[in-house]
Amino acid sequence: MKYIDEYRDSALAQHIAAAIRNAASPARIYRFMEFCGGHTHAIARYGLPDLLPDNVHMIHGPGCPVCVLPIGRIDMAIELALRHHAIVCTYADTLRVPASDGRSLLRARAQGGDVRMVYAVDDALRIAREHPHRAVVFFAIGFETTTPPTAVAILQAAAENLHNFSVLCCHVLTPAAIAAILDAPAGEAPQGVPLDGFVGPAHVSTVIGSEPYAAFARAYRKPVVIAGFEPLDVMQAILMLVQQVNEGRAEVENEFMRAVTPTGNRKAQALMAQVFELRERFEWRGLGEIPHSALRIRDAYAAFDAERRFELGYRSVADNRACECGAILRGLKRPIDCKLFGTVCTPETPMGSCMVSSEGACAAHYTYGRHKDAQASAA
Repeated sequence: MKYIDEYRDSALAQHIAAAIRNAASPARIYRFMEFCGGHTHAIARYGLPDLLPDNVHMIHGPGCPVCVLPIGRIDMAIELALRHHAIVCTYADTLRVPASDGRSLLRARAQGGDVRMVYAVDDALRIAREHPHRAVVFFAIGFETTTPPTAVAILQAAAENLHNFSVLCCHVLTPAAIAAILDAPAGEAPQGVPLDGFVGPAHVSTVIGSEPYAAFARAYRKPVVIAGFEPLDVMQAILMLVQQVNEGRAEVENEFMRAVTPTGNRKAQALMAQVFELRERFEWRGLGEIPHSALRIRDAYAAFDAERRFELGYRSVADNRACECGAILRGLKRPIDCKLFGTVCTPETPMGSCMVSSEGACAAHYTYGRHKDAQASAA
């Protein structure tokens, strides 16, 4: 398949792997964080660590929208379904994310809540039209990739006077999270996990472009290479990062040139700016509260803001103490370092958010590398 097969060519992968081995200095260790869960999935699926020299380490980041969704936000959606009797619409993985008291949206549906899986926000608009006497809430999650469609839906609802429709907005922003990782206090990343650079997000960058990463690349002296999700994309990005580190550079480079531009999608950005504004603070699962890291609906569209319409209050809830998702999201631990991994915690019975989405580090390792990793850890 054009534009797919050529990025999965095993001979080319071996060629890039040889270039990485030649470029990587035996005198140092390279630690790169792939921020995006799509990259984590690709790394596990295609066994890319097997192609890398022993001194090039890939560290999983927090870039899975389902994984970073805090328990308190899921509790708000459950409250909408069970106490306010709203039709709550959201994406499939969100239904299974563990909330407080052993609950989830899926279990709320079993308790009688009208919780529906949708493929796109347009489905939630359709349901609102079909049920004019019911409150319909779209539980909106995700990074900058999924934010523009939510903005369009709110504008469409306003144009149609579809006032039974509203949005529980939990859209978060990528650059702020990367900066939070680098600003972590002593004992945590980057001090606990020295990072030499980042594999930058792919789909997010098609929207925001490559320019937003330049400020912290300069400030923190950490190179960033934006990469696509195919195995050769990731391998090439790793090679580019190794070369930057060797040369003492800290720049933003774009491996994913076939989709990402410096300025991104201006129309999508304008839609986001029209409908949303920055929140002062927002809690991320595993990362805590991060200033200016999420979006809220502007006053002009307050009628479509579920938080305001239903007067929802946010309450922070701690994760399961036995679950290591928080440390995994910060790059401090690997999935196999969690005692629950692969035993009581599996994709069928997730104890933490990292095991829910296929882009979560734990789910990716369980699906593609659990037994191998466990054997290597025991060796």
